[in-house]
Amino acid sequence: MGDVPHARRLADALGAFASNARNPALRRAQLSFLGAWTAEWAFTVALGIVAYRDGGAAGVGLVGLLRMLPSAVCAPLLSPLADRGRRERVLVVVSTVRGLATAAAAVVAATGAPTSLVYGLAVVSTVAATLFRPAHSALLPSLCRTGHELASANVVRGMLDSLATLVGPLLAAVLLAVADVDLVLATAATASFWSAALLVRLRYDAPPRPAARRPHLAREVVEGLRAVASDRDVALVLGLAAAQSLTRGALTVFSVLVSIELLDRGEAGAGTLMTAVGVGAVLGSLGASLLVGTRRLAAWFALGVTLWGLPLVLVGLVPYDAAALAAMAFIGTGNALIDVAGFTLLGRLAPDHVLARVFGVLESIVAVAIGVGAATTSWLVGTWGLRPALVVVGLVCPVLAALSWVRLRALDGAVGRHDEVVDLLRQVPMLRPLPLPTIEQLARHLGTLDLAAGAQVFAQGDVGDRYYVVESGAADVVGDGRVVATLGPGEGFGEIALLRAAPRSATVRARTGVRLRTLDAHHFLTAVVGWTPSAREAATGMERLLERWDPERPAAPNSGDGGLPHH
Repeated sequence: MGDVPHARRLADALGAFASNARNPALRRAQLSFLGAWTAEWAFTVALGIVAYRDGGAAGVGLVGLLRMLPSAVCAPLLSPLADRGRRERVLVVVSTVRGLATAAAAVVAATGAPTSLVYGLAVVSTVAATLFRPAHSALLPSLCRTGHELASANVVRGMLDSLATLVGPLLAAVLLAVADVDLVLATAATASFWSAALLVRLRYDAPPRPAARRPHLAREVVEGLRAVASDRDVALVLGLAAAQSLTRGALTVFSVLVSIELLDRGEAGAGTLMTAVGVGAVLGSLGASLLVGTRRLAAWFALGVTLWGLPLVLVGLVPYDAAALAAMAFIGTGNALIDVAGFTLLGRLAPDHVLARVFGVLESIVAVAIGVGAATTSWLVGTWGLRPALVVVGLVCPVLAALSWVRLRALDGAVGRHDEVVDLLRQVPMLRPLPLPTIEQLARHLGTLDLAAGAQVFAQGDVGDRYYVVESGAADVVGDGRVVATLGPGEGFGEIALLRAAPRSATVRARTGVRLRTLDAHHFLTAVVGWTPSAREAATGMERLLERWDPERPAAPNSGDGGLPHH
């Protein structure tokens, strides 16, 4: 019996990959991510070689800084573009621009033109790439039906991210062994174009969104920042992500200094240490796939943040080869946990209409924190020495995760309760077709109404202003003095008056003590009428109910949207 939970987790893990393979839209989106990130890593290696040939180690650092600054500045400024329309179109444009810039860089490298042109093209590519992960992260919830499927999608993307971390540099190394940097750049451009081509044919129904208004970039940026500042759970996740990114910046310094000064492995050893991080990331992604069936994402996120710091403390205290390699692998494992849990939490917590902007803020925070972490670590090493710096920096993430533990566990509880409400709404036929972001937002706007047996919910002829779903107990629907239906948990009522803009067609009373979840007319109509499959199901259900109460009334003519009004 003790093996049953493990068997179930393994089944959930296999189901995570299977659900992505079965869903054509998810499959295309995930393969596009693999192409884009493989191109990014191959391009990074090629650019580093160009910079090293041009200016040595200082040149590599300067070019890296030039690539990081646009990300920090542009991420929150450009991410509103991904919230205005269909996000896959933004991704197509981004990947195409990256492909063109990288292809042009390949031509520059092949013809021996000034390397300053390569650096300029690298900035163009990076500015475009700034939008890719926020737009992709905001797209995934629209392709999923449940929170479990979204967690599965992030598991698969985390695995592909880890694979790209290995495949991109490895591909560059193989090409450099037989050719020059121009071929690496050309291959990276091809991968970017492939990423765009996959999304051109992406087919899915975008969630209903608020009516479009005149674009105002500055206001939209402020809305994204306000969405972060007004939600303490979102702010907490972003704050811990900033701490992890600060440590990530420190790792770029520590990987070199630990190899040369502590382990006597020389410069090549820095690559070995980072390879251990990549191996740990791949293994961690496999392990994270076992977590998709759990509701403890915030706890796993805290563990991932902790694993970014404690291994550095271990290296500072026990500076030996085997311990250092194992520690680096654990950092990669922590990164995999953060990718799955962190992105899933943000996708569940932030409103869909500002989701890309929230991920844009995340990208900006990550870029700034990496730069600050690298600069601060260099100062700490110069002031205190390498081993004390490893311990001090390594304690930042574990300490912050420990201080956040109570709030994170409360967040897990809130997400679990939210999932129960989403599951309740999914039992209602007209709400079942809604995409995950839309039904998540409905769940956030639900009210609660408790009534004793015999109490009246509303009377026939009343003005309709709410929709109701029975959470527990039972309620009778009374039409013209007779009970025409008894409703139990998972059944909804009140839609006829809302959909037809007419008085209530029946009276509803509590048969037993009943708990109802209520939804105001605006949110109900925006979701149901704005989403064709739900509108069609609502129209069919409404006609079925009216026929039950009045079997002789003529059926309404069948139309594409069920004859419902548009709002």
